[in-house]
Amino acid sequence: MSSLKDNTTAEKAVTSRLAAARRQRGMAAAELARAAGVTRQTIYAMEAGDYIPNTAVALKLARALETSVEELFALEEAAGTARAVRAEVIPAGELFAGAPLELCRVGGRLVAVPSAPASWQLPPADALLEDPARSRVHLLRDEDPAGRLLIAGCDPAVSVLRRHLDRAGVVLVAAAVNSSVAMELLGRKLAHVAGTHLKGAEPPKRVAMYRFALWEEGLVMARGNPKKLRGVEELARADVRLANREKGSGSRQLLDERLRAAGVAAKSVAGYGDRPAGGHLEASWRVHAGLADCCVATRAAARAFGLEFLPLASEHYDLAIREEELGTRAVERLLETLAHSALRRELEALCGYDTSETGNRVE
Repeated sequence: MSSLKDNTTAEKAVTSRLAAARRQRGMAAAELARAAGVTRQTIYAMEAGDYIPNTAVALKLARALETSVEELFALEEAAGTARAVRAEVIPAGELFAGAPLELCRVGGRLVAVPSAPASWQLPPADALLEDPARSRVHLLRDEDPAGRLLIAGCDPAVSVLRRHLDRAGVVLVAAAVNSSVAMELLGRKLAHVAGTHLKGAEPPKRVAMYRFALWEEGLVMARGNPKKLRGVEELARADVRLANREKGSGSRQLLDERLRAAGVAAKSVAGYGDRPAGGHLEASWRVHAGLADCCVATRAAARAFGLEFLPLASEHYDLAIREEELGTRAVERLLETLAHSALRRELEALCGYDTSETGNRVE
């Protein structure tokens, strides 16, 4: 172990991210010191950048924090030079070289979330995807994404929650995936929070469930309902095309249940086997753009495009949080924000949600 003051110019360019990784894991300096076989004072010195660990100690630190050495210690690059690192890339949307990504640390690992563009503006990005096959990304800035909150799920209202968390000093990174994928990411410790409205799904062990809202799902149709649709039994009509959701989504589950109850074969529905829409908003946009006559989505998604809505079911949308994350600052701010009347009013007015149980622990 050597002092930075005695090292070469190249060694002086080493940046330590050890402190951020340790805090993200909720690990005490003494505990990390025991795992690495050094003193607590040495841990503090490495975090401050006063000492650079040798290879053996660096590997022990990375193993204890469940990350890589490169994520703990890195050579500073020349100004304006992109730095390539490995990240766990969330499989949401289309992944291609140059795709914009938002970054978040989850359990010491760097997680990259595809950032979708919005109307008339480019998406926020911390990095660009360099190699989808090898999960390598080019960082656009040196800011450490520790302390952010990664929520995986399909609720369009996550943008509302993001604005309110911003005021609480928490950066929310949203992975737009269906409920099944969200719970899988939570189980793999690649998300802090997972949103779900699946029926009968068992959450991973040691997970706390909090109510986000009660929402309505139903048939979303073009403005004025030009096809005069009155229920799912009419989806088999030759003049009706469906924008379907992917397997594993709550909307697909609801549609399949209602088709079976109505005695309608899925293969008789035009569009059922087409490339699925990746969320409530995308499915509703296809209806709005005239690419489909209807879809199954939330009332909030229908409202966003001024479309007609025929309710089929009322469902609870819940947030699953690993119990080990409950004491972290970001999750505490999330739970505090769920209790704010300002958030609830906006969810009710903008999305049509029932927020009477929002923030309550349900499991």
